Amino acid sequence: MTTSFSGTVETGRVPRPEAPVAGTDGLLVLDLAQRCLSADTVLAHLFDLDANALQGRALADTALPKPLIAVLAEAAAIAAGSVCRARVSIDEDEGAPSRSRSFTILALPGGTGGADTVSLIVSPYSPATSASAEGQAAQADGRTAHLRAEAALFMRDHVLGVVSHDLRGPLNAIHSWGYVLERKVDTTEAAAQRALGGIRSGVEQQVKLIEQFIDTTRAETKTLVLDRALIALRRLMEESVHQARASLASARHVTLHVESALVEKQMLINGDGERLAQALWLMLAFATEASAAGSKVVLNGLVDGGAFSAVVTFTVSQKVLLDPELPHVLETFARTQATLPREAARIAWVLALCKRVAEGHGGTFEHDDFTDGAPVALMFRVPLSAA
Repeated sequence: MTTSFSGTVETGRVPRPEAPVAGTDGLLVLDLAQRCLSADTVLAHLFDLDANALQGRALADTALPKPLIAVLAEAAAIAAGSVCRARVSIDEDEGAPSRSRSFTILALPGGTGGADTVSLIVSPYSPATSASAEGQAAQADGRTAHLRAEAALFMRDHVLGVVSHDLRGPLNAIHSWGYVLERKVDTTEAAAQRALGGIRSGVEQQVKLIEQFIDTTRAETKTLVLDRALIALRRLMEESVHQARASLASARHVTLHVESALVEKQMLINGDGERLAQALWLMLAFATEASAAGSKVVLNGLVDGGAFSAVVTFTVSQKVLLDPELPHVLETFARTQATLPREAARIAWVLALCKRVAEGHGGTFEHDDFTDGAPVALMFRVPLSAA
């Protein structure tokens, strides 16, 4: 059956696109001659195409809908000098009453292929909800605020755990040496006995403070309760990337790219969908924080050996990570701490939620050192089934 397309176009230079409906965002990268350098599988899925068939072809020669090609071409031409947004409505007539599909397009200059490229993010869009764009933006902002709060909660508890552990070491040493001194000092000397009593009392007070105020405070995340259910990995990854774009990546002109065969499969995981989404969002958000404008953050998801692995790769720029003039979603002190040398291979404080969620699912989380200018990987791995 043949499908014909027609559409209307609105274009304009704006700082950010209107919020898309829940779903997928596809990515297409063009050079200045409008030849397709790359297209992710999400974009191909939106239009039932093979992503590999788009690469290396002129945009006008692809099998994308003609109205979409026209808008992509116009947006790419404008975006060669600035960020812009476009909108297209595509009418599909298959012998039945017409059905319209609408998309917004965010065009970013200097895409993943270098300075002479343009990245186009294609997002499903519902014109019927355009009047409530302000409410959608508020909802997206509320979701981001919730994710930031969860990240801060786990970071606080992680830091308290580190403090509890690191304080007990020297306190145990003081207690042991006090025990040795007690057997070496003349027990009839009042001053020595008072000194030893002060040491013992000080140690006991410090241990009590640790138990009462540090250990009890971090109890909320120490034993993580999971609400397990079967979750589609494809949807989990797509929604996490979409939220990360809305939270920060679009404002920072950083491209989020999914490279995973799971985008084409309904592979399921038995886990807490909310917690897993929080972990993936935080990985992507931190990677965006540390990435310069025009660079690419890649989320690679794969299933191997009965486990799901999500690896986020990016190139660190400590300058943008710490730049107070840029938009940020993570606290300044947390971003600063991430640039410090790691002690005993500990993770950065800001990524504590990722580690705790992975361990709560019986998995692992680790990351490379955040060396300025170096490629870095954040590695999250959890089993597909409950232990």
